[in-house]
Amino acid sequence: MAAQVAPKRQAGGLRILPAGKLERREALWFWFFISPWVFGFLVFTIYPVIASAYLSLTQYVPGKTPVFVGFQNYVSLYNDRIFWKSLQVTAYYSLLAVPLGIIASLLLAVLLNQKVPFQGLFRTLYYLPSLLAGSVATALLFSWLLNPQYGILNYVIRLLVGPSGIIPLGIAGPRWLQDPNWVVPSYAMLSLWGFGGSMLVYLSALQGVPTHLYEAATIDGANRVQQFFKVTIPMISPVILFTLITGIIASFNVFTPAYVISSGIGGGSSSVGSPAYSAMFYVLYLFVNTFQRSRMGLGAAQAWILFLIILGLTLLMFRASRQFVYYETEEEGFI
Repeated sequence: MAAQVAPKRQAGGLRILPAGKLERREALWFWFFISPWVFGFLVFTIYPVIASAYLSLTQYVPGKTPVFVGFQNYVSLYNDRIFWKSLQVTAYYSLLAVPLGIIASLLLAVLLNQKVPFQGLFRTLYYLPSLLAGSVATALLFSWLLNPQYGILNYVIRLLVGPSGIIPLGIAGPRWLQDPNWVVPSYAMLSLWGFGGSMLVYLSALQGVPTHLYEAATIDGANRVQQFFKVTIPMISPVILFTLITGIIASFNVFTPAYVISSGIGGGSSSVGSPAYSAMFYVLYLFVNTFQRSRMGLGAAQAWILFLIILGLTLLMFRASRQFVYYETEEEGFI
């Protein structure tokens, strides 16, 4: 018997479309509403990525036709001592700032997770500075605070080590941003200004730890410190991994504080990275090559090297995370 085609049904005067036609119509409406994002993604993300990959293989000066030079830009960077200095400065900063930020934000989250009066006020006060983290205003503020002659930090140090000071040291305070040995630690201190965002992430993770685990640990005789390292840390380890990865990415993209502070110390934008290139962060040197020296091809090559470095570090951390990150769903057999 030949198959009969089901007629279109009527329900309350409305026509009901066949399932296949309805799915196609829904798909068309989906692409219609998402088309602005697709257009923006193709034009403002995919096209610049492809263009930068091509420009990294050219000698390009704005206003002139790019000249294909192959991997000459990468060879030039390999032979550039300032390029390696910028990598060294950025890696040193990352090793200082990322662990310091994780530890500070986690400990503060633990403190703010306790039931204390004005708990909401304290959380707000510690979070507010992160709204201006990495801004020009913050950079100027810290350049004043860390001024070796008039800064409040060295003023406090001089009070402590003076004739009636409580610290018997014969120093008047470091030169901070003017001493090449203290420049990167100074920027690491500046990075703590914005750890309020990570603090909120840790705070939400701490509130998600099951209370019965602490009860079981207490019954087994574990004290607060043991509970923290044996229960809290394993349970929030995925969040620690997240903040570690985002922290490393952010540390390799330091620009605004270094540009503002080093320009002020060196006496102008032509001396960014001073003193003695100790503040020449990777992205700052990328900016110098691309916009101050108008070497767009070289800057594109630097951008791709940065992308490969961050990609490699991210993959490495994901691979290493199998040893220290605990996912509760793995124990339950979901993944």
